[in-house]
This record gives sequence, C-alpha cells and structure tokens, in this order.
Amino acid sequence: MILSSSSFTWISPSFSPKLNLPQSNHLPCNTATSSPNNTAFCALETTSTGESHFQRRPLLLGIGALTANLQLTNLAFAREKPDRYQAFVDYEDGYSYVYPRDWKEFDFLAHDSAFKDKLLQLQNVRVRFIPTEKKDIRDLGPMEEVIYFLVKHRYAAPNQIPTINGMEEKTIDGKHYYTFEYILTSPNYSSASIATIAIGNGRYYTLIVGANERRWKRVRDELKVVADSFRLLDI
Repeated sequence: MILSSSSFTWISPSFSPKLNLPQSNHLPCNTATSSPNNTAFCALETTSTGESHFQRRPLLLGIGALTANLQLTNLAFAREKPDRYQAFVDYEDGYSYVYPRDWKEFDFLAHDSAFKDKLLQLQNVRVRFIPTEKKDIRDLGPMEEVIYFLVKHRYAAPNQIPTINGMEEKTIDGKHYYTFEYILTSPNYSSASIATIAIGNGRYYTLIVGANERRWKRVRDELKVVADSFRLLDI
C-alpha cells in the first residue's frame, strides 16, 4: 500500500483495546461512523490512489472505554514507527511492538499475538505473558543469570544446544527490559532468535522474534528492530 499523505482528526477519547496501526507514520483517522453497538469506526483518507484497509483487528473507537492519554500514546508510537514496519498495540493487555508490514497475523499456541512472514513461516514474532507477583524484570535476578537460565532450561529442548550471542538491558520511561540473542542447534535444524522480556501490570511478558539460522545474517538487523520496539503500556 502506497500513501502519499494522510491526516489525523480527533474523534473520540478512546481506542479499541487491540489494533494494528495503519502503515503511514501518522494516525490517519478522520471520519467516524456509528454502529448498532455504539462503536465508532475510524476511516482512512489519502490523497493518492491506493487501497486502504486494516488487518484482522479494525481500528475501533469504543466511546468512553479508555482515557485520552492512551490516544496520545498511540499517536506518538505511530510517529516513531520505522519505515517498512507496522505497529501492533494491545491496550487491553498492556504492550506494543512493530513487525514487518508484509507479515500476516496467525495463531501461535499459548501466545497472545503473533505475526509471520508470508512465505517463510519460521520467520515470525510472537508475544505471550503469564501472571507474576514481581514488579520489575530486575526482581528476577542479575541479567546474566536470568537469561542463561531461560535459554538453557526454558527455550532449549533436550536435544538442542543453546548459544547466547549477546544481551543488553534497556530502561525506557522508567521500565526495564532485557533483550538477548541466542541460537538453538539441533542435529537437523538450527534457529536464531532475539527475545525481549519485561515485567509490568502484574504480568511477565516475553516477545521472541526469530528465523532459520541459515538466513540469520540476512534478516538479523530487520528482526532486531522488532525486538527493540517492544514496550509496556500501563493498564
């Protein structure tokens, strides 16, 4: 989809809990239509010829459902979105990230959201979370110990050899994130991945984006953008 320009007009102080932001770097909402369940729909307007649509989750504006500051957060997130990526924002479950805009959504067992390459199904991103009484990812322990335990005892199968290639801690808006790159090698197949973990909202979140290890050098930088984009939202 090619957009030459788009505009944003304030409609309602609330968004649907889960949405895919359009592929423009700005929120292009400018019209609202009513529906039987008292929900307004945000429409896309462009000045060039092109097809405009949202994926499985439409951009819905549930009247009075969320606060106005979520709208501002959403707009800022859209403006920061890199080219060639699309933003996924889940206000209900408290997280957001970007993924390559030509990927498609799919169901990944026990995960809350997931997207994959249209041709290479092993090249994908997925997010899951579990309840926790911890308040911060640092509460789990030193970063090196936490990541080593996860990769060796949680991510690797018994027949796989885990290798950790790097790790880093980031602090964004007072929230802490661990991001790490690792390879899982089995007799017939190897995968490479980058994971970002964080704790907030009483939940322990995990985002993993990966691909076949043979393609890793070609796609690593592209997938690192996805892992680095993960953010917690207060709910």
